[in-house]
Amino acid sequence: MHTAAAAAPTERFAARTAGMTASEIRALFAVASRPEVVSLAGGMPNLAALPLGALAAEVSDLVQREGEVALQYGSAQGVPALREQICDVMALEGIRADPDDVVVTVGSQMALDLVTRIFCDPGDVVLAEGPSYVGALGSFAAYQARVVHIAMDEHGLVPDLLRDALRTLAAQGITPKFLYTIPNFHNPAGVTLAVERRAEVLEICATHGVGVVEDNPYGLLGFSGRTYPALRSLDSSVVYLGSFSKTFASGLRVGWALVPPAVRDRLVLAAESATLCPPSFTQMLVSRYLAGHDWHSQIKTFAEAYRDRRDALLDALETYLPEGCTWNVPDGGFYVWLTVPEGVDTKAMLPRAVTARVAYASGTGFYADGFGSRQLRLSYCYPTPERITEGVRRLAGVLEAELDVMRTFGTPTRPALGPAPARNGPQTPGPHTP
Repeated sequence: MHTAAAAAPTERFAARTAGMTASEIRALFAVASRPEVVSLAGGMPNLAALPLGALAAEVSDLVQREGEVALQYGSAQGVPALREQICDVMALEGIRADPDDVVVTVGSQMALDLVTRIFCDPGDVVLAEGPSYVGALGSFAAYQARVVHIAMDEHGLVPDLLRDALRTLAAQGITPKFLYTIPNFHNPAGVTLAVERRAEVLEICATHGVGVVEDNPYGLLGFSGRTYPALRSLDSSVVYLGSFSKTFASGLRVGWALVPPAVRDRLVLAAESATLCPPSFTQMLVSRYLAGHDWHSQIKTFAEAYRDRRDALLDALETYLPEGCTWNVPDGGFYVWLTVPEGVDTKAMLPRAVTARVAYASGTGFYADGFGSRQLRLSYCYPTPERITEGVRRLAGVLEAELDVMRTFGTPTRPALGPAPARNGPQTPGPHTP
């Protein structure tokens, strides 16, 4: 007797997996991590300034004194003491929060994924700045949501363009599920939403019945000493995502969501189905760190180190890059957003850059609609200032070679593309022009 052959595994996949593809940035990491390559691509925090000896002692004491609790299953919502401390952290940005409304997650990426899961059905529209965080675009694609980008300028998301997009969508009978925004030291664009625009953006969204998801991993890493008011501090309906990955240690994977009470129960249920509970051990370690160490000063130390690296990058860009390149000057965070001369395709150029032993993140990975071919993201957080300078020197050589080809043959270095779709506003934030 013959039995029917089992279906190929790919034939059993859910339809939504079609949107689950490796991002350009993640695929680059294996190459960019080679020691001979200066990587200006990944946004890895520089942990050299952490008090590792003191943390090692803290880990040992945690296991010895509280190991039976720390190594056991815990609450799906998170350790209560840490949720109280998270409220203290958010208070620095003007947020008044109840620990009961905090849900601890395995990094803020998990929080974003869960928020998308509980709000978005296939085909729903999500608004996001253009460009936007690649991890967010991956989550939206995985749940089959459609992204409509709203352009930024040097002051962040442009309110008038947000209005225009919402009116256009309303005319089609579409109400987006939420606006996803990174208001402070944006990834990848490096810009900050102007304080005077924040209430306006919230008012526009409220008028159109659109929620707001605020992702704020970099907000305490400003270089001027200024802390910006969170959108959540202005509107308690905002879903706020936070993380200790940039201000403490990314490998611990401790993040959180602050959500309205009406959202909390569903978010906790979604978290339970994903992980049952976040790891108690890492939460308790973070809690001990916040309680027993001068974390305010540690964040200041991080910010000073990143400011020095930013300055090294800006100086190198000014010194080495060819005419026609423009960039912004971030006041915090990890990234500079660079625009190259017309005709250069940063995605097509990337293999040649890696051959020249320098890596960056091409701009197309930060758009859901195919834009960004003239842009790239440079990350200054991890390499030393000396390595940053050398990386930009190598990048400049690659750009000069691309431009030489264009001058010689009179053709763009990028492949021919069809007509670009209509967009709201320019592709990039208003740059600094050297």
